[in-house]
Amino acid sequence: MEEVMMSQKKKHSFRFSSAQFITGSFLLIILIGACLLSLPIASVNGPTNFLDALFVATSATCVTGLTTVNTAAHWTLFGRTVIMILIEIGGMSFLLISLMILFTSKKKASFSTRMLIKDYMNLGEFSGVFKIAKYTMKISLSIQLLGTFLLSFYFVPKHGFLNGLGHSIFHAVSAFCNAGFDLFGDSLESATKEPFLLVVISLLILAGGLGFVVWKELLEFGKRKKLSMHSSLTLRASMIILGLSFLLFFIFEKGFSIHDHTLSFTEKISNILFLTVTPRTAGFNNVSYTNVSTASLLLTTFLMFIGGNSGSTAGGLKVSTFSVLFLNIKNILLGKEHTSYRERTIKKNTILSSYALFFLALTLISVSAIILSVTETIPQNFGVEYIIFEVFSAFGTVGVTMGLTPNLTVVGKVVIMLLMFIGRIGIYTFIFSLIRKRQSTHDHFKYPEGFLMVG
Repeated sequence: MEEVMMSQKKKHSFRFSSAQFITGSFLLIILIGACLLSLPIASVNGPTNFLDALFVATSATCVTGLTTVNTAAHWTLFGRTVIMILIEIGGMSFLLISLMILFTSKKKASFSTRMLIKDYMNLGEFSGVFKIAKYTMKISLSIQLLGTFLLSFYFVPKHGFLNGLGHSIFHAVSAFCNAGFDLFGDSLESATKEPFLLVVISLLILAGGLGFVVWKELLEFGKRKKLSMHSSLTLRASMIILGLSFLLFFIFEKGFSIHDHTLSFTEKISNILFLTVTPRTAGFNNVSYTNVSTASLLLTTFLMFIGGNSGSTAGGLKVSTFSVLFLNIKNILLGKEHTSYRERTIKKNTILSSYALFFLALTLISVSAIILSVTETIPQNFGVEYIIFEVFSAFGTVGVTMGLTPNLTVVGKVVIMLLMFIGRIGIYTFIFSLIRKRQSTHDHFKYPEGFLMVG
């Protein structure tokens, strides 16, 4: 009897938490991807250095887009296919792809599987987890198929049917998953006079960064005639951020005329739209960030930090987190005790978690920037923005750079890989994965309040 109890305890002691399972899944996919990318068949010029292969695998799985080698010139068809699969797995998550296999095989998902999906998708409630996950798969595949169809009108005439179709699939997956990998060689800098391409890529980026819970509610809006507080807040905040950013970029870049004054009005608008959308953790760029104005550089950094919506393919702090902080600070200044939105009070724990996430993110970014300022060389005519821009881009899983990525030292590559990884799985998930067992505790007593001067 005692032996049975001991064996049960041992089995229970080796059970992984949701955070550990999510973190471990991503690490496993990255390592498999790195091994495949380091094979001679994956690159044009023989085996790729394992650290570079690991860097690209991390960037692809964490849907970032930063790369130490040129994607178009370095990788073979096999290597590009591996990168695309890693992007798909990273964007839709290893969990949801496993769920798709489970769903198509007509098997019922276990309670633990549903809990994992709930934790990964950052859902507030347990009910409806399986339904939302199925919606996620259907929406993701449908949008990527539509994107492939639209992009084929651009790529097929240029590259032929098979090659053009391959380009269409690759860029549709990369754009929707907010990865930013491209087969142009210079991202989309050579496509400034292709408004159709820029608009389609922009729409795919927005679709991927909107959030699957929001997509589900929008598609069901005809039946329900209402949106949840989360969807309403994130949609409103996203539209405000995009609208203001578009206006500011238009002013800062003089309607894109400072880059190419020969562009038509439609071409200028599509380029400004692309500048506005891509910092939502997309990674594509239609202009070198070494040539944009200082104001645009600062605005891009700010947008990279905010990122996209929760439960999406995007990274960053998240629009909902930023919105909660904004509403709470506004109410503090107005002298209000509670923070509310649309006649609903935001939970205190949500507000505290938002502040903790904001502080942890800034701390991680600051420490990383300090390390890189020691290990990396800043070229002439550049300042500390050369490093800070890279750090924000990696943490936000954006993927744009001012040129530092190909020249990173070994330490620099490790730091950026860690930033991309934490930025994708989430700071809380990363921290909780390091803790063997996390329990919520309640204080049995409260100390007398003391006074501290702040500000």
